[in-house]
Amino acid sequence: MKLLNYSDKKYTGGLLKRPLLESAALEKTVEQILRDVKKSGDSALKKYSLKFDKIKLDSFLVTTKEISEAKNLISKELRKAMQLAKKNIEKFHSAQKETSTQIETTKGVLCWRKSVGIEKIGLYIPGGSAPLFSTVLMLGVPAKLAGCKEIILCTPPGKKGKIDPAILYAATLVGVTKIYKVGGAQAIAAMAYGTESIPKVFKIFGPGNQFVTCAKQLITKEGIAIDMPAGPSEVAVIADDSCIPSYVAADLLSQAEHGADSQVILVSDDEQTIKKVISEINLQIKKLPRKDIAAKALTNSRAILVKDLDQGMQLLNDYAPEHLIMACKDYKKFSGQVINAGSVFLGNFSCESAGDYASGTNHTLPTNGHAKAYSGVSLDSFVKKITFQEISKKGIRKIGSAIELLAEAEGLHAHKNAVTIRLKK
Repeated sequence: MKLLNYSDKKYTGGLLKRPLLESAALEKTVEQILRDVKKSGDSALKKYSLKFDKIKLDSFLVTTKEISEAKNLISKELRKAMQLAKKNIEKFHSAQKETSTQIETTKGVLCWRKSVGIEKIGLYIPGGSAPLFSTVLMLGVPAKLAGCKEIILCTPPGKKGKIDPAILYAATLVGVTKIYKVGGAQAIAAMAYGTESIPKVFKIFGPGNQFVTCAKQLITKEGIAIDMPAGPSEVAVIADDSCIPSYVAADLLSQAEHGADSQVILVSDDEQTIKKVISEINLQIKKLPRKDIAAKALTNSRAILVKDLDQGMQLLNDYAPEHLIMACKDYKKFSGQVINAGSVFLGNFSCESAGDYASGTNHTLPTNGHAKAYSGVSLDSFVKKITFQEISKKGIRKIGSAIELLAEAEGLHAHKNAVTIRLKK
């Protein structure tokens, strides 16, 4: 983890750069997979399952027997932990429901908006070395609350053609409709276009590797909706001498272990604090099963000494991190300066892992600087907002002449006539 001294400089932007990924070759590969699945459906999925997952499948659908067995393959303690997480996620997202309110903008002109759940959604859940069953809860709970009628889930199978039982249990807990054993870019293609066995959906959610991310970005060109642009996971910590260095180090490593392309950032106005945190990182990383992955991520990472926390906040708003931890004494004051961040964690005890699993907020967040324009997943992500208006005779008389003038000024005479013909009556 490189230490940069910026304490004697005025911040002018561009200090923090994210790791660059080679995109041209990646896009070419993913485009071929998308075309293949669109054209050949299930036969293409079988080909790619054999090629990438090293498994031959006759059917992609997870059976009811496999689902019912999953409950007994995980511990009672894990089931209880998932239920607690689900309850908190449900509570937080339920509060986001909006009531439809009619507004009379002018006498006789009523306008209102209604939230309608997206009928068919697809969830992509990574498997492999880190099966993200927590993401099933984060996406499935708000989808169900929003009233989505069809919730399908795709996730890659293991070597024996089985799905991780924790993913299956989480899926049943939140009410997923159907689960399919398909991973990678081919799973995104299947949900985007539909195949003989996997239905087409209207919006696709979920994290994934660079192939999955690329596939999601490419299908948006064809009008298929996704949750948000995404990249490798990241966390930034702003700390002063009141932080607990071992906590900060643990938080930085918790993101670094996500992947070799992850990035973690430490910003502080105290050089001794930075040195203590780096020392703790060097101690803690040795004990991690995923230490090799975390070590590679640390090569993309930075510790930055700033002249004061105001400068630090300026830097971090420019960076727009996915996760921002404020391990400083006046975190309430500095939290008011946050403009760009996916999710913010305040104080020494608000670890980012809490948001990842069980505090209730959603962990599907904008990365790669997209927090400047995008929000994390919420109940709103799973609904459409439809506006309504009802105009009476009195209402059209009130606003009719203004509409005629506006339409004529734009040269749209048929628009004007649609009002004029009513006013003449």
